[in-house]
Amino acid sequence: MSVQKHLCVIGAGVVGTATALNLLRDGHRVTMIDRGPPGEATSFGNAAVIEPHGVIPVPRPGVLWRVPGYLMNPRGPLAIRWAYLPRLTPWLARFVWNSRPAKVKRSTEALDKLLRPVIELWRELLASIGAEDMIHERGWLAVAETGPVWREYQRQIEVHRRYGAPPIVLKPEEIRQHEPSLAPLNFAGAAFYPKVAHVVSPLRIVQVVAGAAQREGAALVRDEILGFEQRDGKVVSLKGRESSYPCDGVVLTGGAWSRGLAAALGARIPLDTERGYHVMLPNAGVEPRQPVLSLEGGYVATPLEHGLRVAGTDELGGLKLAPNWQRAQVLLDAAKRWFPQVNTEGATRWMGFRPSLPDSVPVISAAPSASNAWLGFGHGHLGLTMGARTGQLIAALVAGRDPGIDMKPYRADRF
Repeated sequence: MSVQKHLCVIGAGVVGTATALNLLRDGHRVTMIDRGPPGEATSFGNAAVIEPHGVIPVPRPGVLWRVPGYLMNPRGPLAIRWAYLPRLTPWLARFVWNSRPAKVKRSTEALDKLLRPVIELWRELLASIGAEDMIHERGWLAVAETGPVWREYQRQIEVHRRYGAPPIVLKPEEIRQHEPSLAPLNFAGAAFYPKVAHVVSPLRIVQVVAGAAQREGAALVRDEILGFEQRDGKVVSLKGRESSYPCDGVVLTGGAWSRGLAAALGARIPLDTERGYHVMLPNAGVEPRQPVLSLEGGYVATPLEHGLRVAGTDELGGLKLAPNWQRAQVLLDAAKRWFPQVNTEGATRWMGFRPSLPDSVPVISAAPSASNAWLGFGHGHLGLTMGARTGQLIAALVAGRDPGIDMKPYRADRF
């Protein structure tokens, strides 16, 4: 196929690199632009899970009433940095609005349409670049330690069944038979999801995809994009801190840093961040058979090629405040409790920024005020999960092809 356009992709994380590769294969000339090396921002530190059943949005009935209990527990799954609360308040108001049952149903259906083919698409993409060994489909195990949490989780299990992802429910006495590395705790119940995959390294998967894109002709530029030059309703150049970049079109996949640039393209998006943490144990000495999720703590322990990662929790605090490393200590303490034989020597810690929208549904859309600009961000906890899918859909939008699903739920102007 002959080259059609020169497209600049802003952001070289998991979504941006997968998008770039799809655009290249449609015959476009592609330049990837990022402030840092591929995969070294948010994509670096995620839990490595590809989760097709993640259809339940974060805002949902009853979640608001649990927030005070979360905030009173310094070791709980949610924290708010109070210095950031005035700026966060409009986002929280939209979050509450989106927790109404009718809105939750629409968000769930929108997520389901995105998520159903994600493992297949990742397998196809990785196989096409000779990296199919980077993904393992071993399922994951969601475990509850307390009766109230387990009983509440039954409602989520019913939703998963309704949307085609039924788990295998385990009795307390069956949990350690299924996952022998766990401590002999008094678990209340667990659900094993066989149709879940994980990658051996979130960083390396982005590096491998970016490398494949470069081999297929993409350019990679280190710069921070500050704005656009627009003429006659089109972007004609990107304004970087170091240089400018003439182009025939632009795709914004900048994750949590996308809000200002999206506004310059006519999209006023209520994007904020859920700051996530991880601890990495390079010599853990234990390796779960699959990722293990704590329903109480909101963290996941995932076996990676370079050790055991315990990742998760939510902290609402924006992009600028310093990390609260006590959140990482909570994860380290959880690893010691769940895996009594774990070796924590050489442990490292990390904090990153999930790009989060108040309805949990990403923006995958044409930009409102530039006919040659497209948006792909706001994936929340599902950036890795949806990376290959988003790349496929944006390439279809750029080409004017039928993407195979109704794209209205992901439009930038829905807010």
